[in-house]
Amino acid sequence: MFDDLRQQQDELADRAISALIQNPDWVKTINSWERIPDKLSQDFSKEVTDFFEFYRRTDSSAVKAILERGQQFFEKNGDLYTAMLGFYSLPYCYAFADGAEVLVRSKRIIDAIGERLGETGYFVMEIFRPGAFISDDRAYLVCAKVRLIHAFSRYFIKHYAKDWQSTYGMPVNQEDMIGTNIAFSQIVLRGLFKLGISIDEAEHQAVLAYWKWIGELIGIEVNYWPETSKEAFELDKLIRSRNIRASAAGQKLIGALLSYYRKAVPDAALASQVEGIVSFFLGKEASKALNLKSEISIQGDLLGLFFKLNGLKNFGAKKSYTTLKRALDQQQIQQFGKLMTIQLPVISRS
Repeated sequence: MFDDLRQQQDELADRAISALIQNPDWVKTINSWERIPDKLSQDFSKEVTDFFEFYRRTDSSAVKAILERGQQFFEKNGDLYTAMLGFYSLPYCYAFADGAEVLVRSKRIIDAIGERLGETGYFVMEIFRPGAFISDDRAYLVCAKVRLIHAFSRYFIKHYAKDWQSTYGMPVNQEDMIGTNIAFSQIVLRGLFKLGISIDEAEHQAVLAYWKWIGELIGIEVNYWPETSKEAFELDKLIRSRNIRASAAGQKLIGALLSYYRKAVPDAALASQVEGIVSFFLGKEASKALNLKSEISIQGDLLGLFFKLNGLKNFGAKKSYTTLKRALDQQQIQQFGKLMTIQLPVISRS
């Protein structure tokens, strides 16, 4: 079944992208929105209208409790959650050789990695915003844009990447998207465990259920999504066994990421040991695939204490979504001179 998933993509988004490529002014219109409007432009084609109607028909009332539990977990652990995304989840994705072939073809991931990480952070902060999908509908547009960006990637690889090999599977396929969702949920929780932070089964299931909701909004086949920690462990084990291996693409990606961290991480002690810290989280198999070498022995509980103290310094004693968001916004303004958002690429037809 997972061989089949490597050949499946996202028809709803792919049909919309074909229309958007031909009508770049529609992309500008979408980029100008703050939320998906109640009334869509009559100029939109059926494919684009159908895409956004999917979100307008989506009803969160049946999963309100799931969304609230997920947002409460992030409220309590958001600083460490975002740290695990950078030090564990993203490097983990780079170790998946075929999926890395898509990522390495995006020049922005190599040449503007800081801004790309900022956009990922924006996505996570928006989907976990208190009240998101319940009383605040802005996150639907964020998910729709991410889904369309995946479709843009598929379109350009299909039409312009002459070196794409069929052995990679279809670009941004269902297995790779499920694996990425696992990296943003199960792998984050594993990272917290490695830091000595206990996560009970109820919290584990709450995070998995939250990402099932997000997965459906970004075009993932959620029939394969795990409901329990054991199922998540088995699914990750399966995908890992199929995909982790050495690749030039993965090693180029991790090299760019570590180089960025050494320059951008404000804590000098943390910046000097980024390769060892990433290797600690990844473990032997994924570290070997990425050609990472750790010259230090790291104890998870001490590293956890370090991350917690770093969080206190950056976000204060009273952790909350608001304090984390304010701190991250300040960091982005200092580094890029602006707040990062997610914008669809506007393609000139000339």
